[in-house]
Amino acid sequence: MQKLPAFHSPQPSPGSMSPSLPGSAHAAASGSGWMRYASPAVFYPLAGRLIPLLALAAALFAAAGLVVGLAVAPTDSQQGEVYRILFIHVAAAWMSMFLYLVMAGYAALGLIYNTRLSFMMMRALAPTGALFTFLTLWTGALWGKPTWGAWWVWDARLTSELILLFLYLGFMALQAATDDIRRADRGGAILLLAGVVNVPIIYFSVRWWSTLHQGASINLTAAPSMARIMVTAMLLMVAAFWLYSAAVALARVRGIIAEREPGVLHANAKEAR
Repeated sequence: MQKLPAFHSPQPSPGSMSPSLPGSAHAAASGSGWMRYASPAVFYPLAGRLIPLLALAAALFAAAGLVVGLAVAPTDSQQGEVYRILFIHVAAAWMSMFLYLVMAGYAALGLIYNTRLSFMMMRALAPTGALFTFLTLWTGALWGKPTWGAWWVWDARLTSELILLFLYLGFMALQAATDDIRRADRGGAILLLAGVVNVPIIYFSVRWWSTLHQGASINLTAAPSMARIMVTAMLLMVAAFWLYSAAVALARVRGIIAEREPGVLHANAKEAR
């Protein structure tokens, strides 16, 4: 038998992004367990299938939460109807902190394991986290005017939430400041990990300092301080915001994958045919 000559594919330079070849999706799919989804080639079609399901679920939960919160929940004996901002405000505040922690988790994974998808997810979540942080501050101002008599006070929780918005905006500005993708990813990851300390400050600020802001409405170690129907409306809105965040982040990360690794699109198009 005549031996065939061995062909070796050229190695990409360290400063360049290696394109995904059409066979990469099949190779990544042969991996074991959940780690196979760390490959953008495998994750891309999965995200496409999940987006419409998550978006539909988010719309249903949001509709249910608004109906329960605005029409079913009773009027508060002290604040009247204005308290209903709570159902948007608290859910948005929770998501603003949660998404930052998720981004920081992806940042740590990206730095430790050098997984490309981790950096992509980190970038995809940032605009949604900034949106919820802004929504938290805006609804807080609408709620604060009739209850505190002022649109804004330099309260510990409000100030730390404002710092969180600056962290989101700073991260996105850093990503846009350079064309070197690897440098932007690593710089953004370091910024996220450095800013994690602000999240517990936001959450515990009402315990650590004397502030105007009320304490937690729901506590894992104690019974809720509000009616069960109000808690139900709040949790429905939290679920809606979580599902919305997942759907938007997956749609955004598909765009990032298509931009950074166009070979993934060609591979998936070939497999679809």
